[in-house]
Amino acid sequence: MLTVDEAFRKFKSRLELNDREQKNASARQTEVRDFLGTKFAIERSFLTGSYKRYTKTKPLKDIDIFFVLKESARSYRSKAPSVVIGDFRAALVEKYGESAVKVQSHSLNVDFGVLIDSDENTDYRIVSVDVVPSFADGDNYEIPDNDIGEWIKTNPEIHAQKATAAHQAYSNEWKGLVRMVKYWNNHAGHGEKPVKPSFLIEVMALQCLYGGWQGRFDYELQALFSTLADRIFDEWPDPAGLGPPISNGMDSARKQRARDLLMAASRDATIAIDHARRGRNGEALKTWRTLFGPKFPLS
Repeated sequence: MLTVDEAFRKFKSRLELNDREQKNASARQTEVRDFLGTKFAIERSFLTGSYKRYTKTKPLKDIDIFFVLKESARSYRSKAPSVVIGDFRAALVEKYGESAVKVQSHSLNVDFGVLIDSDENTDYRIVSVDVVPSFADGDNYEIPDNDIGEWIKTNPEIHAQKATAAHQAYSNEWKGLVRMVKYWNNHAGHGEKPVKPSFLIEVMALQCLYGGWQGRFDYELQALFSTLADRIFDEWPDPAGLGPPISNGMDSARKQRARDLLMAASRDATIAIDHARRGRNGEALKTWRTLFGPKFPLS
């Protein structure tokens, strides 16, 4: 039987992207980038978000692609965000179909119709990408915000730098812990993620994972769930110091629901740790599996 540490190491590995997934992701994002390049005046495009920061969890979906529009398309900037979002949607619907394209706050989600089995395998294929129109603004970018009807500033490069620094400061375990909590977030709400956007978990972890890696996944995660619950009502600014607070995506009711579920996760982690302490290794693994979901191994 696996030890708890071995199980977590295997769990961590299962959440990392393998070569086949990366190859499929590359092909899909290239396809989308090439197609939109025929429809819009695009200066450049690049991958960003949690995929680029290596904090993306399984199943692999919503890979962010930034499309930086040329100055010749600057007229979009003087219009409501819904205009550029609408035009990008129309182009994507032309290629992928009406049902495959969904409008989101800052982007368009393109679903490739990949089936996810009961063990959350996708035959090494990505499920979807998020298309983000933008304009360069010096070293930063401006992106449409459909919810507030304004263009907002962001800088995904700064987000990536902060994640890399946190990872290195945590003995290169920070990103693995973040992926695990994001994976929990996919399951704990039974269809509705407790913490939304999931990027908020990453933002909170920049502060909530502190003191350095202590060598125990179980203790680290129990403490992290507890700290996230304690601080979910805090305001969490954009790490780049540019856009609105990342925590603005949740109202008080959603934050209370997230707090309740995070506290329950912390209690379940405590139970799992106690099982292991008393020599009930199998029960510990089952408790962690129930907490996290099907990617957590029992053997």
